[in-house]
Amino acid sequence: MRRVRRRGKVTRMERKGPGRVRGALIDIDGVLTVSWKALPGAVAAMARLRAAGLPLALVTNTTSRTRAAIAARLTEAGFGIDADDILTAPAVTAGYLRERHPGARCLLLNSGEVRDDLAGVTFVEDGGNERGADGKGADETVDVVVFGGAGPEFGYAALNTAFRHLQGGARLVAMHRNLYWRTAQGLDLDTGAFLLGLERAARTEAEVTGKPAGTFFATALAHLGVAPEEALMVGDDIESDVLAAQRCGITGVLVRTGKYLPETHRAAEGTPDHVIDSFADLPDLLGLPVAPGATADDTTADGPSHPR
Repeated sequence: MRRVRRRGKVTRMERKGPGRVRGALIDIDGVLTVSWKALPGAVAAMARLRAAGLPLALVTNTTSRTRAAIAARLTEAGFGIDADDILTAPAVTAGYLRERHPGARCLLLNSGEVRDDLAGVTFVEDGGNERGADGKGADETVDVVVFGGAGPEFGYAALNTAFRHLQGGARLVAMHRNLYWRTAQGLDLDTGAFLLGLERAARTEAEVTGKPAGTFFATALAHLGVAPEEALMVGDDIESDVLAAQRCGITGVLVRTGKYLPETHRAAEGTPDHVIDSFADLPDLLGLPVAPGATADDTTADGPSHPR
């Protein structure tokens, strides 16, 4: 499948032999929603994918909510998503830590409570009066510093505590290294902006578990049971979503919504297989029929509004 796109017009993807799309990986924030408000036409487009029987997985670096909480918000927005349809960076991180750092004592720095998706991981408390289940407090050993999503928790004291643990030999694992993300108020800084400085100061390199890590995409493909050449990845981040997927053999589709910026697109080191204006254009790109009972207006309607 090759890139067939002209701005303002969606041309059906060319299909060659076994290259037919059998599964779709779809980013959430900036593709389906912004600040949990459905983007125009996204709900109707998802309905067309469902009606066509296309297997899909929502793949996200969102670290502020559990899979169950994300599914609930998306269902409220009209998408009708189950938690089993969602693969998050925290969920993949849990498997990574269990496999690569079994039994490690981990210090988590994250904005949002996602420990329900980090089953089997041992966490320690640091920098406060709280204690772990074994009764130990802030002085206990930390084997791995785990970075989730940025927020108010990423203050000087927390970052400096992480820095000191890294100086003491702790490993650094990051759920992602996104520099920024899109909210209803505009672009906000994300983990990567802080991670770059910490890596340089501590003279270490983070082990990244979410997008753009190849292991993340491999996990998503296994979840759908499809081969890379049978899947496509839809995202608003040209580097972490689209080009990273293409390096894994997955067809990349870049949308001009969310964090998309023309200058970032031009400066990218690769070319997306496809570029579309929004997720609403994806069914036409795939040549899918309009969902039964839908009208042309339905494909561009806004979903209900929900604040983040």
